[in-house]
Amino acid sequence: MIYGANGYTGEMIAREAVRRGFRPVLAGRRQETIDSLACNLGLEAHAFALDNPAELLRQLEGCALVLNCAGPFSATAAPLMEACLQTRTHYLDITGEIGVFEAAQLLNTRARDASVVLCPGVGFDVIPTDCVAAALKEALPDAIRLNLGFDSRSVFSPGTAKTAIEGLAQGGKIRRGGKIITVPLAYEVRRIDFGDGEKDAMTIPWGDVSTAYYTTGIPDIQVFVPGSTRMISQARRANYIRPLLRLAWVQKLLKAYISRTVKGPGEMKREQTPSFVWGEAINARGDKKTARIRTPNGYTLTIMGALAVVEHLMMNRIAGGAYTPATLMGANLITRLPGAGPLRIV
Repeated sequence: MIYGANGYTGEMIAREAVRRGFRPVLAGRRQETIDSLACNLGLEAHAFALDNPAELLRQLEGCALVLNCAGPFSATAAPLMEACLQTRTHYLDITGEIGVFEAAQLLNTRARDASVVLCPGVGFDVIPTDCVAAALKEALPDAIRLNLGFDSRSVFSPGTAKTAIEGLAQGGKIRRGGKIITVPLAYEVRRIDFGDGEKDAMTIPWGDVSTAYYTTGIPDIQVFVPGSTRMISQARRANYIRPLLRLAWVQKLLKAYISRTVKGPGEMKREQTPSFVWGEAINARGDKKTARIRTPNGYTLTIMGALAVVEHLMMNRIAGGAYTPATLMGANLITRLPGAGPLRIV
């Protein structure tokens, strides 16, 4: 089942899944849009919300795997993961939200006992950076600090934009001493060559602050993206209005505006905007390993990455538990995706 198949990314995944010979059930909250897409692809459609646990269990009964594409995942992941544990259905999603990754890890024992795989983040958030983290851990096993980042000039889809609005309200996040702590937005700024030339970059509250720890065990983790002087200044000014951004009515207003105005990139734009992923691991002596890889556009990678994990779970018997993409399929997952690689470490 693809839940949220009527969204920007969900629809692209559904179309590619059909092209590969899969026959997923398409699901989402809006009957009209789900029915229209399902009719176009010749697939079964189910429309249901996630606020009725009994109905959710009924919908998932007999379903082997759910790929959740309905963001923001702060609202959709928890009820779907709970239902998947009860129906013994594998759960995947394409989130980059720290809270979802942490929630999945808290369910690890239940997932193991139910023989259910919980693996959020099987898209651009966080496959490439998670694989870079795993490769760097292998290259420098005694690393105590891990910095990750990516340079992607792709515009947001509506779901990603809404998630970003929630993230601004929660402030910056880094991991220090194994614990996730809140810091100001644009907490650290430094020059980084992600693979396309050196640029100013700032820390962001990206999912790897959670996932890279479970992949590598490295206690100190930060994630960077490039930013212009103006962008960095705006991020730092946003620290002063974070209390306002946390208000429910402000969030609702901003998300409604996004729904009306934000559209995801077209196919030509995706083809013209590759992404560059970078990471560095440092040990207590100051030894350093640096990794870089060029990947397709984030949305293209999400389609390919999500379906690679779907195929892996449908074709293999995997022990239940909470996974990251790299712990589920290995550090070389990223280099097996079309248009990505090679992964170089120096």
